[in-house]
Amino acid sequence: MDPQQQQQRGRAAQPPPAGDFSAILAVFMAFVAIAAMILASVSFSSANSSFSIIHQVPEGHVGVYWRGAALLKAITKPGFHLKMPLITQFDPIQLTLQTDQVKDIPCGTKGGVMISFEKIEVVNRLRKEFVYETLLNYEVQYDKTWIYDKIHHEINQFCSAQSLRQIYIDMFDQIDEKIKDVLQIDCTRYAPGIEILSVCITKPTIPASIKRNFEQMEEERTKVLIAMEKQMVAEKEAETQKKIALAEAEKNAQVSKILMEQKLMEKDSSKRQQEIVNHMYMAREKSLADADFYKVIKEAQANKLKLTPEYLELSDNIMCVGLVLFFSEQPQHVMLIKVCGTKNGALQLMHEELQVPSPLVPIREVNFLRFYKQHGKGV
Repeated sequence: MDPQQQQQRGRAAQPPPAGDFSAILAVFMAFVAIAAMILASVSFSSANSSFSIIHQVPEGHVGVYWRGAALLKAITKPGFHLKMPLITQFDPIQLTLQTDQVKDIPCGTKGGVMISFEKIEVVNRLRKEFVYETLLNYEVQYDKTWIYDKIHHEINQFCSAQSLRQIYIDMFDQIDEKIKDVLQIDCTRYAPGIEILSVCITKPTIPASIKRNFEQMEEERTKVLIAMEKQMVAEKEAETQKKIALAEAEKNAQVSKILMEQKLMEKDSSKRQQEIVNHMYMAREKSLADADFYKVIKEAQANKLKLTPEYLELSDNIMCVGLVLFFSEQPQHVMLIKVCGTKNGALQLMHEELQVPSPLVPIREVNFLRFYKQHGKGV
């Protein structure tokens, strides 16, 4: 190894100067001190915000600041922020929903009975745009003025105007809304940033003797309600049975009506058929009567044509009472016997033999021959 290499190796083996090491140590110690101070200030800020440099605003809150007991208009959002220690004070203000519980609120009723509300819960929140105005007028404990103290006042006002029965039974379901409305009206007028969302009031504590009376009254009321419900059920059942009976009667009436209409239609059809038969019978009888009338007319006309003067004269002189024909053994001889009346009313028996061409000559021709022969003799 040459002397130059030995010299370089000796330089590399020498320790660094003392000044460089102390500088690194100083930077490291400064970094540790700053980190410790930051951590200490953050942890210490929860106990006393006046001495903290860095502070944290939780989510759902805003940061407000006082300097020399004067409220600053600056409002910070959730996160880490810096402030001047001992000069500036910091407080986080909740903007989310919060429930304030007011306990043991005594009050006197209109009748002088002392009762106590064990717990009243008020759900409320503070609007961000009214944070500065609300804290300026009522400080950080604004809910003590407008919720805790106001609840005591409004409950006593309400109880003093109502009887024990109204508070404990009749109007108990309305107290929540009444107190909520009263709180919201005053907050809207004097502290518009406070929003009352709901109020929940527990049953008040009343004297034991009065409570027993109320319990007995409630039992009796329950019995009455049960009896009323049973009565209503019975009435509903009766009404249902009535409706069923009415429906059945209506159905039967409809069936009877349909059957009656069917019978009426059958009767009407039979009536029409009978009318047709009667009409046909009357037409037939009328036709027969017309035929008989026509026959009689024609016979009368025929008889009228027979009434010749000769026939009338003969009828005046002779009226034959009877005519009897006797056939003899000879084929062409007929014995004629007749009884006639004369003009003066005497009867005359006449008999005569007629020569007829055949024994089968009709009576009409025989009468004609007889009439002709006798008339000819008279002439």
